[in-house]
Amino acid sequence: MKFPRSSGILLHPTSLPSRYGIGDLGAAAYQFVEFLTASRQSLWQILPLGPTGYGDSPYQCFSAFAGNPMLISPDKMVESGYLPADALTNVPDFPAHRIDYGWVIHYKNELFDQAFTHFQANASDAQQAAFDQFCAKNAAWLDDFGLFMALKAHHMEQDGGVWNTWPTAIAQREPEAMTRWMDDKADEIDRQKFLQFVFFEQWLALKAYANERGIKIIGDAPIFVAYDSADVWANPDLFYLNDDGSPAVIAGVPPDYFSATGQRWGNPLYRWPVMAEDDYGWWQERLKATLTQVDIVRLDHFRGFEAYWEIPAEEETAVVGQWVKGPGLDFFQTMADTMGDLPIIAEDLGVITPEVEAMRDEFDFPGMKILQFAFGGEKNSSFLPHTFPRNAVVYTGTHDNETTVGWYRNASHAEQDHVRRYTASDGHDIAWDMIRLAFASVADMAVVPLQDTMSLDNSARMNFPGKASGYWQWRFISAMLTGEIQRRLLEITELYGRIQETGN
Repeated sequence: MKFPRSSGILLHPTSLPSRYGIGDLGAAAYQFVEFLTASRQSLWQILPLGPTGYGDSPYQCFSAFAGNPMLISPDKMVESGYLPADALTNVPDFPAHRIDYGWVIHYKNELFDQAFTHFQANASDAQQAAFDQFCAKNAAWLDDFGLFMALKAHHMEQDGGVWNTWPTAIAQREPEAMTRWMDDKADEIDRQKFLQFVFFEQWLALKAYANERGIKIIGDAPIFVAYDSADVWANPDLFYLNDDGSPAVIAGVPPDYFSATGQRWGNPLYRWPVMAEDDYGWWQERLKATLTQVDIVRLDHFRGFEAYWEIPAEEETAVVGQWVKGPGLDFFQTMADTMGDLPIIAEDLGVITPEVEAMRDEFDFPGMKILQFAFGGEKNSSFLPHTFPRNAVVYTGTHDNETTVGWYRNASHAEQDHVRRYTASDGHDIAWDMIRLAFASVADMAVVPLQDTMSLDNSARMNFPGKASGYWQWRFISAMLTGEIQRRLLEITELYGRIQETGN
């Protein structure tokens, strides 16, 4: 599916200003939409919205369907009557520029306990009916997710809570054990369902606000799911698992220029032939759910649908493995037959074969172009703008890259020289030189991390692939989103023909 000429900003909601220690779906999110509107942007790209686990990565979530309760706005909960106003009188002095996840999770869980108790005692008939309707509509994933999270909390102190360490009967979902645990944990299951109800109420209201102003949300769907997730526990037949529930083989990428041992991601691999038997029903439901949350889906590790690197689970690195064919064209044709045009961006970075390109182009999925990859090497690199096709999304960098300022400072002299000659600049305003290059390109879509509009260095980097902790923490404060940034964005958006009229 091709998209109109447009532009936007990459910013995960956790990075928004908030007095509650983490960005949320409250006033600052609406102010950010107003900033996008005033600068005539029409795209807001985010990372996966799911509930995060170890390492706080949005790419390792407890569910591919659920939302992250940590994004719930306490202020909006008060406005909706889910919390009494005095619940927010003593807010800790959280850091303004980064997220202290342990502190935030503890504080917000105490708020959520209070909110759930308050809801049980004070919900109006309309609120209770809306909650019941939400639970019924989403039962296919919500029932398993609620029980999964209740079981994790119960077993957390004993053995870390990973589902294959639970007693065998419930780890393997034996009917009698399922019934007993659902009865025993009924209140906690309802609490988990309530938090999902509130999350989706707040997120879908924010999305509607953005859509009404002509802004589309680009979401992110990782190809693989976390092993310790409700998805794997509830659907073990769809994954290559051993008899004890542990993964038999896992995902990653082989050694390359960037890593001598490759990347061992650890995600379980799909049994694609089994999935094909019901026309990839689980994936159909996943994409439908994602497309209720966002307007456009960036499929992470797109090449894995054509072929993926299979690593024996006992291996400590990704050196030992093999390429295995994925579902390929059949998968996307099935999705198109059942869902119509697919608003998908293909994350086609890394080792891309002609077969991957053919799969991408068969369905007119735009690929990705990263300007930081363009310089210092071959003169006709496919990441240099003069080589771009129109059906592409150009980024200065992504959440996995350095900021543009940080990248330029760390670049070799040859690379810096190439950048300066290509942009006809002296490099003193490098972030905006690269933003201009992206917006001026023929690529139909241009997306820029908010950090680059602020010319921030690597202290504002969102993630460093392969590092397990210390990232996903960056936040900005309201004063950083200046009128000058808005003016400059508006100017280059108009200059390079990327303005979309509301409703397009």
